[in-house]
Amino acid sequence: MTEAEKLKDKHRLVRDRQPEALRVRIHRALSWLQRAEQEKDDADTRFLFLWISLNAAYAQEFGFELSERDQTRQFIQKVLARDQAGRLHDAVHRQFTGPIRTLIDNKFVFEPFWKAMREHDASDHWETQFSAGKRLATRAIVEKQTDVVLSVVLDRLYVLRNQIVHGGATWNSGANRTQLRDGAAILATIMPVIIDVMIEDVTDDFEAIAYPLVPGG
Repeated sequence: MTEAEKLKDKHRLVRDRQPEALRVRIHRALSWLQRAEQEKDDADTRFLFLWISLNAAYAQEFGFELSERDQTRQFIQKVLARDQAGRLHDAVHRQFTGPIRTLIDNKFVFEPFWKAMREHDASDHWETQFSAGKRLATRAIVEKQTDVVLSVVLDRLYVLRNQIVHGGATWNSGANRTQLRDGAAILATIMPVIIDVMIEDVTDDFEAIAYPLVPGG
């Protein structure tokens, strides 16, 4: 049984008692996680399905006013506050220290690098920012600041997501395999944990969804 199937069974036991917005978030996130788990060979597709699962979990009614990065950070902080068992903390600091460090060291998922390329900026400003970001992330790993580590990681993966979605990468390209494999592996591990925390949530503190379920819609 896959992680998504286990979580679906668990959700069935509590979904009727959950607020509709939370129930729909979990249902949608699980559907995309399940689809991602079926994708064994296509790293691009697997990564995108996992990212959609994350989007389904956190996107909110006022998503058009807040940046996607801000939404993600707020959501991760909320999940971490509810993760009493420390499962996200464990996933970040035990399972994926290597891939996370590799991602942080990769300039090709650092937006200021691409901005400098687009603007033909020959200064070393992006490199200064890159070094500062690596120091921040490395310190956060050492000090086990899970919220900071996840914020940096998801920020890097957001750049990768933009590359693919906006046609800035070739399907099945050899140029971005490392970050795609690592990104998919990280998301495939943290998404079941995030969804599980949401299933166990007993509060009504998740915002309304941007696209509610409308009959006939």
